Amino acid sequence: MSGDGNDGQSETLAATGAELASSPPTIAGFLADRAKDSGGGIRFEGVRYTWAEVVRASAVRAALIEQWRTEPCPNAHPPEGGFHIGVLLDNVPEYVFWLGAAALAGATVVGINPTRRGAELARDIHHTHCRVLVTDAEHAPLLDTLDPTNDLGLASEAILDVASASYLDLLRSQEGAAPPSTAHLPGPAALWVLIFTSGSTGAPKAVRTSQGRAATYGSLGFSADDVLYCAMPLFHGNALTANLVPAMASGATVVLQRRFSAQAFLADARTHGVTYFNTVGRAIAYILATPETDHDTDHQVKVVLAPETAATDARAFRSRFGIPVIEGYGSSEGVIRMIPVGRGKPGALGRPDADADVVVIDPDTDTECAVAAFDGDGRLMNAGAAIGEIVRRDLGGRFEGYYNNPEADAARTRNGWFWSGDLGFRDADGVFYFAGRDLDWLRVDGENFAAAPVERIIDRHPDVAGCAVLGVPDVATGDQVLAVLELRAGVPFDPSGFAAFLLAQPDLGTKWSPRFIRIVRSLPVTGTNKVDKKPLRSEGWRTSDPIWWRRDTRSTVYERFTEVASDTLQREMDRNGRAGLVAG
Repeated sequence: MSGDGNDGQSETLAATGAELASSPPTIAGFLADRAKDSGGGIRFEGVRYTWAEVVRASAVRAALIEQWRTEPCPNAHPPEGGFHIGVLLDNVPEYVFWLGAAALAGATVVGINPTRRGAELARDIHHTHCRVLVTDAEHAPLLDTLDPTNDLGLASEAILDVASASYLDLLRSQEGAAPPSTAHLPGPAALWVLIFTSGSTGAPKAVRTSQGRAATYGSLGFSADDVLYCAMPLFHGNALTANLVPAMASGATVVLQRRFSAQAFLADARTHGVTYFNTVGRAIAYILATPETDHDTDHQVKVVLAPETAATDARAFRSRFGIPVIEGYGSSEGVIRMIPVGRGKPGALGRPDADADVVVIDPDTDTECAVAAFDGDGRLMNAGAAIGEIVRRDLGGRFEGYYNNPEADAARTRNGWFWSGDLGFRDADGVFYFAGRDLDWLRVDGENFAAAPVERIIDRHPDVAGCAVLGVPDVATGDQVLAVLELRAGVPFDPSGFAAFLLAQPDLGTKWSPRFIRIVRSLPVTGTNKVDKKPLRSEGWRTSDPIWWRRDTRSTVYERFTEVASDTLQREMDRNGRAGLVAG
């Protein structure tokens, strides 16, 4: 039990919730509705926090925010005058309490991705003008090589360890503090969270998400009896919009685990009576890889929302566990959403909202791409004509923009349209399918990132004369990383030395290590001497050039990639309908 706050806070916030009932929905309003709710809430490692306890804990931290707002800051304030709290934590209750605190106080949580490293991690924190960074003993070492003031833009005392005595003293200092009054409760336009995504230039973009936009995800049809398993990290928008926010709105229960574990999933589902969970990428495949048991259908899970799951995995998951897998799609920017269409269209993203003008556009001509044509086995036959970028043309005021990044805003909204950065195609029924990322975007295990930072790291290797990093299709979903290396004259490739080099790079993200290494005599270039990735993408790993690979994606050992391995991968891709999705 949290023990933060008192019953007076619950009474005040409950009254606030009643007054807000006829107003546009907000996250603060959802919390006000939950202020006296003795059900639902958060379950974590054997401890339960009711929604009333979550609200009280959030109100205590909201009072801290109000206190900090009056204190001087040694660095620049956010241009918009907001108060930003960086959160560098796993999925623990403290993360939820700070999300609630930001909602009540009109502040903003910046979800810091713990897979980032070094200068890239520092840039995420500094770029978003965090005034406070909330972390713990496990994640604090990521900051050891960074100077708080110069690298992070923080006062040293503004880095808070949630298990420290000083942090607990801060919380005790605000016990009994009055919650925000009705007159000061934030409205729909208040910026609630910044969620990082990746851009084609390699610099991450912080997506602005207001309380009003986030609150639109509160109507997903859950009830207070539902138990939602949060398999996605809370710094990811999918965890908020497809799990936590709907639970706040409905009074459902959220089950948190520090990190998702495929091995523990089914036991967790049984223990907590889970009725739903959501994920992105390969989590379904990881669960399927666990040993089968006689009790695989002994659970209460009704459905899983799992975009980018391979069709074969979705079928196998339903067959083994009795759980239907639905896809759907939602851009981080909240502009484009796809409604799942059911089992008749395996691998489909779904259809856009009925009032949305969403199309597939050829970015070179700004014209609509052809409707997809399939052969008798469901393989895409006209990829060159059908694949383009998924675009929304009736943008209006739906795009809230990126924080502190007007250049990215302009690039994403050129011609007055919203360009998603996702490649896709559309069938004759208006159903959309995912076909990868545009330009140099990669998507590995549900995480998006750009090639340029990886290239810069590999370029440090003394034997590398040039490097091109690109994505090749994973056999099931998303991408795998291929690094094409031009070595210095007379230098052979040393796979074990290269693996050791990668392990020694402090800013190499956990998903960034190449699975494939292709060695070329020279990188292809354009007429302006820029590296030309188009032929490399077209060939992928289908080439006579020497290639090394990590057979197991969890391994760090590179071995020669043989024709047998190539044929095996191709057969797996064919079975998953991935053969036509190589960008040429």
